[in-house]
Amino acid sequence: MKDGEFINLVKSFMFLTKETEWIEFKINQSDPQEIGEYISALSNSAALHQEINGYIVWGIENKTRKIVGTNFKPRIKKIGNEELENWLATQLFPRIDFQIHEGVIEGKPIVVFR
Repeated sequence: MKDGEFINLVKSFMFLTKETEWIEFKINQSDPQEIGEYISALSNSAALHQEINGYIVWGIENKTRKIVGTNFKPRIKKIGNEELENWLATQLFPRIDFQIHEGVIEGKPIVVFR
């Protein structure tokens, strides 16, 4: 995803009045098991609501939709000796294709799992 696409996607989420069944906002929560559960649940919910993707967005405050940033760094997070992305890919069944996107908006780090 290009920088402009990333920024437009994240900013479009800020106009929502609340989380949806396929979009979840987090600040710094990075428990691998919880992330896997969210990926699975959001994927199922997106399919049920005829949405192409589900999203977990780190760095946007849930109640205010303000960009606050995150200290979650999924590309360096490890479970044992395994990278988070690989660990999640092997633990999710049935297999769910997900992508991790990282960027900076208003000078604050944002992470999106799509």
